[in-house]
Amino acid sequence: MVSKTLFGLLAVLFCAQAALGLTIISKSEWGGAAATSKTSLANGLSYVVIHHTAGNYCSTKAACSQELRNIQSYHQKTLGWADIGYNFLIGGDGNVYEGRGWNVMGAHATNWNSNSIGISFLGNYNNSKPTAAQIAAAKSLLATAVSRGQIKSGYILYGHRQVGSTECPGTNLWNEIRTWANWKA
Repeated sequence: MVSKTLFGLLAVLFCAQAALGLTIISKSEWGGAAATSKTSLANGLSYVVIHHTAGNYCSTKAACSQELRNIQSYHQKTLGWADIGYNFLIGGDGNVYEGRGWNVMGAHATNWNSNSIGISFLGNYNNSKPTAAQIAAAKSLLATAVSRGQIKSGYILYGHRQVGSTECPGTNLWNEIRTWANWKA
């Protein structure tokens, strides 16, 4: 009985995700390493923090996958983190890539990790402008997060610079997210 209920719930979530036009490339699909540990993240979160990686821009699944592996290696091997810092990342190809994923606390914004999900755009958005495909993917991811109950429908969207001393998410992405419905000054 529990198996049928769980299967039904997963089917509903998959259909909701598909209806919102969202495809999430799994960590295994982009060649990510396993996390060394995980801390659970509650549902019903009030915040989302938007970042940029400030690194290389990518426009193909292959290039984005390589960039993700590089970032994860840096986060795990150099910084000593359990995993890549963000919950999800968005490539210039318009794909959403699983980082830590749903219900796993990230390491993306000091003092905000336990009450937010972190979404990062691959690239440096002081130099590049987010594409229409990236913007659509981000908005679809946010809608999915609300439909899953990961974040509240009235969540507050911040750029990383609002919760830390940084220029992240880059001026061009910053100017874009300030036009989104849940962005808060």
